[in-house]
Amino acid sequence: MPKSEDDIDLDGVLSEIGQFGRFQIRQYGLMVIPIILNAFFTLSYVFTAGSLSYRCHVPGCDDVQTTWHPAWLNETVPMRNGVPAQCEMFAPISNSSLDNDSCDVSNFDTSAVIQCDKFVYEEDEVTIVNDFNITCPYNDWKLTMVGTINNIGQFVALPIAGYLSDRFGRRLVLLISVAGSAVFGILRAYSTSYQMFLVLEFLDPAIGSTMYTTAFILALELVGPRMRVSGNNIISCAFSFAEAGLGLLAMLFRNWRTLLKALYIPGLVSLPLLWMTSESVRWLISKGQREKAFSILKKAANTNKKILSPSAIERLCPSDSESKSEELEDNSFFSLLKDAFQNPGLILRIVNCSFCWFTNVLVYYGLSLNSVTLAGDKYLNFILVSLVELPGFLIMQLILDRVGRRITLCTTMVLCGLFCFMSEFIPTGNHWLSLIMFLVSKMAITMSFGILYIYTVEIFPTNLRQSLLSVCSMFGRIGSMIAPQTPLLAKIWSPLPMVIYGTIGITSGLAILQFPETLNTQLPNTVEEAMSMSTDEKNKDRERFA
Repeated sequence: MPKSEDDIDLDGVLSEIGQFGRFQIRQYGLMVIPIILNAFFTLSYVFTAGSLSYRCHVPGCDDVQTTWHPAWLNETVPMRNGVPAQCEMFAPISNSSLDNDSCDVSNFDTSAVIQCDKFVYEEDEVTIVNDFNITCPYNDWKLTMVGTINNIGQFVALPIAGYLSDRFGRRLVLLISVAGSAVFGILRAYSTSYQMFLVLEFLDPAIGSTMYTTAFILALELVGPRMRVSGNNIISCAFSFAEAGLGLLAMLFRNWRTLLKALYIPGLVSLPLLWMTSESVRWLISKGQREKAFSILKKAANTNKKILSPSAIERLCPSDSESKSEELEDNSFFSLLKDAFQNPGLILRIVNCSFCWFTNVLVYYGLSLNSVTLAGDKYLNFILVSLVELPGFLIMQLILDRVGRRITLCTTMVLCGLFCFMSEFIPTGNHWLSLIMFLVSKMAITMSFGILYIYTVEIFPTNLRQSLLSVCSMFGRIGSMIAPQTPLLAKIWSPLPMVIYGTIGITSGLAILQFPETLNTQLPNTVEEAMSMSTDEKNKDRERFA
């Protein structure tokens, strides 16, 4: 009988060739490239579609002296909390008020307000706001729609990319996603209208959003079991540094067209390097291409100056009797899925996990997007909110294998919710204390998100693990679709976004207590094993992972 992927015991083979040697370092070095690019591509809309500070262009006055806040401004433009109204100005009493050679504030009626269609901007920054004239509050939805369209593209990409990856290989999908995303991103820099920009904003993630998960799999594939938590953190830290790099580039390139070129051209340049990456060993084995899989593992062993044992070679080398794949069992995937959904306990676990994913993604991206609306420099705020993820990964590395998954995940989500609530009680004008509370919230949800990736794998059975992970992840993507719209809620009531984040964070954190603890337990292979996992601390005494 042909050996399955599990029969080969890749973890044992990886222990022989080196847990994290020079070959794995090379693989990680290559995979960090698409991780960085993904951070650039996924969040570029924060700045390309960012809102700007502007006011009405006052005919006559601004034609004589155009500055952001001239002496005559209070007599010509209404003020809202000390800030000039965006799209309103006082009505001129007569046409003489519009004389381009004079600025007489007595010719404006401060009791009558009119709308304007020409504007003066506080800074020289150029986004689609002033490029496509997307101004005034009634157009705010067009700006938030950009982020939603981006995440809809990612949502659409999930099932398609999963199929293509399983059919044609991870490496090919990675190359296509990077190349396609780079091309659409560069084309977006030449958009001639808002509609064209929006279409390309959808196509970019629809083809390129899978580069993160594909690179994650290809990187982690050849890492030994004892180094996987560290390997996961390397990828996560690279993404955080890339987010901070995005903020820095946006600070340097204030024109959205120039910024897009700076972000996306490296994607095309990186393709020759990514061509050198190794294919997924597990995918090759699943497709019966064991000679290629063995060749990669042998190359890894040689690079790491290790030698594969004869038993490992015997397990990996194909023989004539094993050249054909097994017939599919009668218990097909769809029948397994049907049986699984007849288990009420498993359905509740899927619902709970999906809600947890939705919460984590909504709060994570919501905090990132709202960082640019905080008082102070929006670029610095975005950079700090990105870098604060790093200590979160360090803390997770130190405590996750000691405290356990369930309590750590619950605690981080509840703390995030509490910090979100507390941030709204900080006195107005205390910018730094508000920013610190915001950063702590982001660090907590970052830890929660990192744990969730591991935990989701451990609470579902092997034969349905990938499918159920995809279900939960797709619900999470709904959260990322909603996140760009949350800044609009602040126009209704300024604390509303943080109140929502805090409420669902605490609710989801408490719901996590219904999950079993998975620390030091074997991965369940069947639905029965998954549902028999206990929620008490006795699980810690179960057999450790191989």
